[in-house]
Amino acid sequence: MKKKLASLEVQSPVQKLKSVLVTGGAGYIGSHVVRELVRSGYRVVVLDNLSKGHRAAVDGVEVIVGDLSDRKLLSNLFQKREITAVLHFAARSLVGESMREPAAYYRNNVLAGLSLLDTMVAAGVPYLVFSSTAAVYGEPKKIPIPEGHTGLPTNPYGASKHALEEAIRWYGEAYGLNYAVLRYFNAAGADLEGDIGEDHNPETHIIPMVLKVALGLYSRISVFGNDYPTPDGTCIRDYVHVSDLAAAHVLALKTLACGAQSSMYNLGSERGHSVLEVIRMAEIVSGKRIQVEYAARRPGDPAILVASSEKARQELGWRPRFTGLADIIKTAWRWHSSHPEGYGKE
Repeated sequence: MKKKLASLEVQSPVQKLKSVLVTGGAGYIGSHVVRELVRSGYRVVVLDNLSKGHRAAVDGVEVIVGDLSDRKLLSNLFQKREITAVLHFAARSLVGESMREPAAYYRNNVLAGLSLLDTMVAAGVPYLVFSSTAAVYGEPKKIPIPEGHTGLPTNPYGASKHALEEAIRWYGEAYGLNYAVLRYFNAAGADLEGDIGEDHNPETHIIPMVLKVALGLYSRISVFGNDYPTPDGTCIRDYVHVSDLAAAHVLALKTLACGAQSSMYNLGSERGHSVLEVIRMAEIVSGKRIQVEYAARRPGDPAILVASSEKARQELGWRPRFTGLADIIKTAWRWHSSHPEGYGKE
């Protein structure tokens, strides 16, 4: 890996980037990005071990079932599919689980990530868009959070993402890897066509859990902590529509391919909503009463996470379409009410 990666001379990113690899592309966010890439004219290959992803979420797209730790599979894939860019989503992403099983998060999010980076360098693939997280910031000292905010993650999930961010930065310095690190906040909602959406097992995200209560699939929603230093005592988060996230990934890829410098960007709505505000809005959207029970705080949960996304707006030209919580929840409700069992048995 002594030789630096050569930059592709790209006039039209869609025409010159032969194939784009999306790792973890059958997952919730990855599948929406795959759809946006296909709509934009890219040829897409998905690599997913299907431990969390769903084939039905990427219907019509080539899916290779495998793991990032399989270097032989990766090398063959890069060569045979003529991969010229990677969008990397494959990761464990549950805060609570990471507190109980930190080793699994470092193995999957860091070691497997390094396997991907090494294969990219060996194959001469110069472009990477990395799916990162606001969890790298820990307890923020400034709201909204700018990209330059010094991070001290409060959980192994955020720490493992931050560790791979640092590796990517140094791979850029040493090997010429061109990258965009996208730190997004709380992804929510579903594609407007209503055929793909959020389906986790177990489900831990607030909006789908609340809507499952509205559908009668759960009896109540547990709110973890009502004693945070916030107006109503519950955590405040910045919710961003998954399709807006997808658009940002495509913009980041195009920007890199057109010669932009490597950088990192926050992706959020720049508005914070508490857990109770989300629940009340879900009641309005669904027309259903949602039963709430309070539980102890979860270890590793910061009180407030709200993004400053000005850099993405200025440098990527990112303009979120879904700017209100109601709009986001409406698309999620459309998906969950028409797919109460998610993608079902596959």
